[in-house]
Amino acid sequence: MGKTLLYEISGVVEAPPDRVGRLILTVRPGPVGQDNAWLFAEHGGTVEGGPGRFVLRTPAHAMTVEVTDTTLAAQGGWWYRGEHTVEPHPEGTLLVHRVFNVAERRRWAVPLANRFFAGFGDRTRDGFARGLRRVGHELGCGTRLLRTSR
Repeated sequence: MGKTLLYEISGVVEAPPDRVGRLILTVRPGPVGQDNAWLFAEHGGTVEGGPGRFVLRTPAHAMTVEVTDTTLAAQGGWWYRGEHTVEPHPEGTLLVHRVFNVAERRRWAVPLANRFFAGFGDRTRDGFARGLRRVGHELGCGTRLLRTSR
């Protein structure tokens, strides 16, 4: 699969990587909720498949979810792939979110077809910042937004 990085943002969670990983990287078949596919809990849905590769179905759409020891990736539509990685950091955990264009054909058409580049970075940053605060609230710890690229 070819992929082109469109956007990257990261933040620090003042909790150990194993705690952050249990929250973010736990995915198994069943309903989405506080103890399963937590990042998607606000959207609801059901997870099927596994281990490692799942399908998340919501009333609005379906997406592929892949999980490793350090990464949760969600891919849907014809071009989108979002990856969250959990890495050790001196203050706890570095949480990194990357958005990729994975269109197999007509990759050049992604910005034209979606018209998302106007404000895309701001929306992605704001969404990640909200998610980072949710992680801190859920784990009872501090968080700090770091860098943005692209």
